[in-house]
Amino acid sequence: MFYKKRDYPKNGELVICTVKKVLPHSVFVELDEYSKEGMIHISEISPGRIRNIRDFVEENKKIICKILQVNKEKGYIDLSLRRVNQSEKINKNEEYKQEQKAEKILEIVGNNLKKDLATIYDEAGYKILKAYPTLNSCFQDTINNDAKLDNLGINAKILSEIIKIAKEKITPKEVSIKGVLELRTEKQNGIEIIKQVLNKIKNNKVNVLYLGAPRYKLIVTAQDYKKAEIILKKSLDEANDIIKNQGIINFKRDD
Repeated sequence: MFYKKRDYPKNGELVICTVKKVLPHSVFVELDEYSKEGMIHISEISPGRIRNIRDFVEENKKIICKILQVNKEKGYIDLSLRRVNQSEKINKNEEYKQEQKAEKILEIVGNNLKKDLATIYDEAGYKILKAYPTLNSCFQDTINNDAKLDNLGINAKILSEIIKIAKEKITPKEVSIKGVLELRTEKQNGIEIIKQVLNKIKNNKVNVLYLGAPRYKLIVTAQDYKKAEIILKKSLDEANDIIKNQGIINFKRDD
């Protein structure tokens, strides 16, 4: 079950639609994410001349459209199918799947608290959607950026349960910085010096792969590039402190 947003979509927004009625010069659709109906004029179905509109759409099929105009007073929503490119379709489909997973988190929260999904939406879901464009964007912000949701007006017990389940179900996003480290030394205890440098780097939770002396692959993984850069700088600074006048150190980042 996918609950409908209570407000209206915005101009330019991409929406998932189910085709309800196909007429000779227009198509009527239901906006899956809203309790609303919209219309696509034949000129917004596809570029060029259209001989048969059913060559492009058919009843009960799902399509991705762009909002052209919303008239709240008259309840009209004009949409376009032809103005959505392939990249936008892929991104919207992925967003929709992620939102379904996010809704599942609310459902689990409701089950744990003996509340149905409709009640959880009233007490938490719709409050989240007033502050965030999607449930998933809120949960991602909480997991990856430690965002505080205390100002959303959600009951503390429900909020605590949402955060707990979100952390259980959502894997924090990660980014990686990679590069090749070269270590050279002609000291008699050179092997021990190299080991000391590499162990120091590994202590910073940097993945070190042996490429063949004197080259080593460094992979720094973190929640965002800023944190990854901090870890990399700290590792290289400590490596320099160890080797100093005992050898040569060089690091080249992968493009």
